[in-house]
Amino acid sequence: MRETAGITKPRSDRKPRRNAPAPPADPAVALPAPGEGKRGEQGYLGYLLRQAQAGVRLTMERSLADLGVTPPQFGVLTMLNAYPGLSGADVARLTFLTPQTVGVIIRNLERDGAIRMTPHPVHGRIQQWTLTSRGTDLLRDCRQRVLALEQRLAAGLDRKAETTIRQWLTRIAAEMQEG
Repeated sequence: MRETAGITKPRSDRKPRRNAPAPPADPAVALPAPGEGKRGEQGYLGYLLRQAQAGVRLTMERSLADLGVTPPQFGVLTMLNAYPGLSGADVARLTFLTPQTVGVIIRNLERDGAIRMTPHPVHGRIQQWTLTSRGTDLLRDCRQRVLALEQRLAAGLDRKAETTIRQWLTRIAAEMQEG
């Protein structure tokens, strides 16, 4: 409302807000919980994978928080441990992160003494990254927590079922990369 000459009028001269909040949800419409309706066995596989990934990421964020490590940082540390000497671009490809995000993560991990850079022996402009002893210790602490999460994920699965799921997920990833 605006006041003009002592008269209060609605503000009709304002442009509508672009990102106006959504109206309150209709209380008669109940949102399904994970596992119900389209969020359950009736849902699209891609949606269900995304829903599961979001839950896993949130749980991982919470379990790593007091170590000061995010899931993307854990991914970078894991890949540098498995494949020492990767470039930032290689790390980005392996962790499904943008090169810009990996650049920030690498700078932070280097600042904290968890990784170190060495120039590539042939291509001097390429920076190769490896874990330091501090990075190895930090990754060990993170892995203990992530392995507990992995055990929760595999709870109720026998070895054959877990192997089948791992093969299925790996095949999907490979096939979707091909196009």
